[in-house]
Amino acid sequence: MYYPEEVIEEVRTRNDIVDIISGYVKLQKKGSNYFGLCPFHHEKSPSFSVSQSKQMYHCFGCGVSGNVFTFVMEYENYTFREAVELLADRSGVKLPKMEYSKEAKAQADLRAALLEINKMAANYFYYQLKQPQGQQGCQYLMGRGLTEQTIRRFGLGYSNKTSNDLYQFLRSKGYEDSILKETGLVTIEERGARDKFWNRVMFPIMDVNNRVIGFGGRVMGDGEPKYLNSPETKLFDKSRNLYGLNYARLSREKFILLCEGYMDVIAMHQAPGSNAGASLGPPFPSQHAALLKRYTDQVVLTYDSDGAGVKAALRAIPILKSVGMSVRVLNMRPYKDPDEFIKNLGPEAFRQRIAEARNSFLFEIDTIRQQYSMEDPEQKTAFYNETARKLLEFPEALERDNYIQAVAREYFINYEDLKRLVNQMGSRYGTALPGTQAARETGISGEIYGEKPKTFQKKKDREEGIRQSERLLLTWLIEDPRLFDKIQGIIGPEDFVKPLYRRAAQMVFEGHENGEVSPAAILNHFIDDEGNYKEVAALFNASLNDSLSNEEQKKAFADTVMKVKKSSLDYQSRTASDLNELQRIIREQAELANMHISLD
Repeated sequence: MYYPEEVIEEVRTRNDIVDIISGYVKLQKKGSNYFGLCPFHHEKSPSFSVSQSKQMYHCFGCGVSGNVFTFVMEYENYTFREAVELLADRSGVKLPKMEYSKEAKAQADLRAALLEINKMAANYFYYQLKQPQGQQGCQYLMGRGLTEQTIRRFGLGYSNKTSNDLYQFLRSKGYEDSILKETGLVTIEERGARDKFWNRVMFPIMDVNNRVIGFGGRVMGDGEPKYLNSPETKLFDKSRNLYGLNYARLSREKFILLCEGYMDVIAMHQAPGSNAGASLGPPFPSQHAALLKRYTDQVVLTYDSDGAGVKAALRAIPILKSVGMSVRVLNMRPYKDPDEFIKNLGPEAFRQRIAEARNSFLFEIDTIRQQYSMEDPEQKTAFYNETARKLLEFPEALERDNYIQAVAREYFINYEDLKRLVNQMGSRYGTALPGTQAARETGISGEIYGEKPKTFQKKKDREEGIRQSERLLLTWLIEDPRLFDKIQGIIGPEDFVKPLYRRAAQMVFEGHENGEVSPAAILNHFIDDEGNYKEVAALFNASLNDSLSNEEQKKAFADTVMKVKKSSLDYQSRTASDLNELQRIIREQAELANMHISLD
């Protein structure tokens, strides 16, 4: 953390979450909580709940959860530090001056200097675009249909034909060659210095906090390469940033449009549509999928409709699915890309195409179909066989059957015949063929036989069941601290198998011992852990059907405790280091069978 723990906690307690969120969302009290329309996804019925007792929010629609810091971070697009400083200023908490080690200070100073230089360069490029020397660049952008407002919003600019123009400008501002080398904007050699970008229309690349971290440039004329990006720097890592995500992440749409180029993103934002982003060069990296997963579970691929675009989509689909994303693919024919489509048919037609976007699996089948002539019996049979193998990517029988039905309808194949073919393939190879998405997800390689995929699925389901039990137990303990007495001597933090859950449970139990369990305070410890705070927040907002007031709910609680303890002992038995420990575990397992948990 940037500030001492006690300072952060003081800031949190001084800012009541209901008061803060009420400044952004209209809330109405219902029971013990407050409800309103979720600010993080589009909805017509209020599903966004704010708990004053927990000092946390939770949306039953999109699943977002957090405390007052995470709300400000998500809504205002702030870093944790910026959220703390905003709320401290609001509540009158004086923050201490941050202290760095010598090394940390040097790194912080370098990053600050690079950000300032990039900002200065972006302003300079924008200025050049408006000058006589930038007329070619300005005409190009206007010719692409961009408005002055759009140009200003994205900070588009122009780099002069003079090969060291920017270098001379930055030197005039007092920056030495040693720091300019780090920017990726200039190349400094013995024979002199030259700009990385010249005679190009410039696209500033911003991180999710709207800071300029790099640039892309489109050459004017016939020069090569046509598009040029900043090299890797202390600020810029193209595998961890998406162009336009700073705007797309704030969209109320449930999905993000993923495209290939700067102009496609800008065209879609101007259409209007604020939920488009683009990879910064092929191939599509796995880090982009993880980055997108923070903001949405749904992606619509709007890659070019040519062969290269189709290949790019086929590469991206399994990567996106591997992190649990739902993927659809946009059909832009007869046009090549979103920019061209929107110019010719307009934004309304484009929105209609989005609504009609193809299921990614069916898109893959369409692509396979194009490789075969359905007039040739041999090729037709080959298509059916490949389609059957493709359907085996789904390890879950129900989902696989849904897709068998869909494929049968689409390609006029008899459902029973296709299902029989798939089952034959499955009995021959297993339900997760080597090289398929299912095989990658399961970690299976080589030949698959018999029941291995089923075994994996059972294991996967069992592990999710354990995690759900642990989430339920922590939520119950937060809701009703009296339950700690009921599980004393039975369940402790060490019984939570997943390390992240165990760490959170440790804080919950320690809070109870100290007389106060505060989920919002616990969450503070995880905000700096990338992506973890969302999972921890969900620990304290598991779905409870009701209070523990009737016999059915009492039994549910007892069953949950037993499941958590059993999974803990099972895990301990697998990791036991000696015979004495194993014997102790066996005794506890035997005692568990006769254990009775009463809430009366």
